[in-house]
Amino acid sequence: MRTVTKRRWQVALDVALGVFLAFIVVVGTLGTRSYWELAGGLAVVAGSVVTARRYPAVSLGIALAGTLAVPFPLGDHVPAWVIFVLVAMSYQAGLRMPRARPGILTGVACTVLGLPLSLAFGPDGLGDWAQMVAMLVFAGLSPWLLGRYIRVRGELARTGWRRAEEMESRQRLVAEQARLRERARIASDMHDSLGHELSLIAVRAAALEVASGLDDAQRDAAAQLRTSAATATERLREIIGVLREDAAPVEPVQGDLGELIARARASGLLIESTVDTADVPPMVARAAYRVVQEALTNVAKHAPGAAVTVRVASTGARTDVSVVNAPPPAGPLPGAASGHVGLIGLRERVRLVGGTLRAGPDAGGFAVTATLPHGAGPAEPDAAADDEDGRSTSARALELARRDVRRSLIQAVAVPLGLFAVVLAIAGIAFLYQWNSSELPSGVYDRLRIGQPRAEVAPQLPDNQRVARPVRGEPPLPAVPGAVCEYYGTGRSWLDNDYAAYRLCFADGRLVAKDRFAEGAS
Repeated sequence: MRTVTKRRWQVALDVALGVFLAFIVVVGTLGTRSYWELAGGLAVVAGSVVTARRYPAVSLGIALAGTLAVPFPLGDHVPAWVIFVLVAMSYQAGLRMPRARPGILTGVACTVLGLPLSLAFGPDGLGDWAQMVAMLVFAGLSPWLLGRYIRVRGELARTGWRRAEEMESRQRLVAEQARLRERARIASDMHDSLGHELSLIAVRAAALEVASGLDDAQRDAAAQLRTSAATATERLREIIGVLREDAAPVEPVQGDLGELIARARASGLLIESTVDTADVPPMVARAAYRVVQEALTNVAKHAPGAAVTVRVASTGARTDVSVVNAPPPAGPLPGAASGHVGLIGLRERVRLVGGTLRAGPDAGGFAVTATLPHGAGPAEPDAAADDEDGRSTSARALELARRDVRRSLIQAVAVPLGLFAVVLAIAGIAFLYQWNSSELPSGVYDRLRIGQPRAEVAPQLPDNQRVARPVRGEPPLPAVPGAVCEYYGTGRSWLDNDYAAYRLCFADGRLVAKDRFAEGAS
């Protein structure tokens, strides 16, 4: 459904672009009344828009050929529709071409063909050649390069986010392995503690089996008890042995916090400790041992020389563990950053006894605290990296990045357009002021006589001369030495297609010629 909707939007946008470009062609050819130019422009628009999505190289070639379709009237006017079509199609071709080579070859072919033709057959010669060069560079090459840049940047971004997703999946696997490793440690602890108790049961059963004063039935029962205890010990050893092959424990099974802290002090850590583990269940004591052990290991690795405070306080209902280190005096050790695998396994150990673990920066240092209830069941596992909507961290970051890109794109389009509008408004106001302040009334023009002194004519003339005036149709300059001509408006609107101007020529302080000329249809 989403694909169909996207396809419909694409067709609608293509149709809208085609209609807009066709409108530009029609408006641009009204003044010239060139039906061949109109037909050629509409054909270029239709061909380039239809092939833009599936065959972008063909679309670019058609748009570039549009610069050659007009029979070189560039000396009279610049066909604006060619520029609009070339900009739109060049940008889309650069955006959609998977490779740059077809676009480069197409552009080079049209350039090699068009530039000599414009230089050889254009009415304005070098002027037409220069206009075509500017058109190909600014309306063809620049939009194509912009489209290529946006396409390559998008591909790089998508590749980066795919890598981020892969790294996130790999991190989840590492976290799961850490949890399994911690469970293997717990199973190993169970084997060593239960195996010891079962071995004692088997020894006592063996002693009972040979004790005097028992009848045969009681000795048989003691023998069966001894055999069962030995069998249970062997089965437990076999099962836990499988776990030990992949993740053997790296610390003593029956650890004592006092001995652990003493060994850490002997290795050079500055530790202030308060430990109270009276009447603590074995699993809780083991979890507290692991919390202190992992925290001290991290201090030795990432905060060498930092002072450490260890607090283990036990009540009847829970045991609180706190390991806080000050900032390291010389900074962390060089090397790879921590992967937090130890903390992941530690969270699993604490969770299985129903407790909570917090680890994070604290006043420039780092703090690891745990609350371990007595006699509680395993707590519910936390959601790893997913939000309420089930999206991963990379997906949420990608959405934020896309939002920033859209905002940046809007700014990149809106800011230049706003500046262009401001400049256009200022230029328009200045143009209108100059246009209106350079208008010579027709009655004043009619009353002027050849030979009048310039001083007599000056009070009747406008303050400014006309800058925007016809470039064709001007009569030859008067054959009077030292003649200087001035140009003024005729009062016609600047919206007229064929505007006109008055020309007054003075020599030796007297009016020697006055002319009215216009260009375009009269």
